[in-house]
Amino acid sequence: MYSCARFAHSSEQEFAHFLDFYDVQWKYEPICFPLIRDASGRVKESFTPDFYLPEFDLYVELTTMKQKLVTRKNRKVRLMKKLYPDVRLKILYNRDYRKLLFKFGALG
Repeated sequence: MYSCARFAHSSEQEFAHFLDFYDVQWKYEPICFPLIRDASGRVKESFTPDFYLPEFDLYVELTTMKQKLVTRKNRKVRLMKKLYPDVRLKILYNRDYRKLLFKFGALG
């Protein structure tokens, strides 16, 4: 349930409410995927998807920031998909996220 989580952005809390309304189980930032390690094996860069939906075995990353700021995140997503090809990940950009909420009546 969303009340137990501390969200980094209001859109994440909004999405949690949306998932709760439709009775979709979720976990908030349950795992951090190492992306780059240094020569001694220490993690130098990682990626933590916003949500995990166990029923669908799917990670969801919300990207509601301005498009020009998304480049770094897109690079991480591409690297994650390359390193973890069996992990299902969906990235929702602001426009797609708003369309989803509108379609299901969460936005008027």
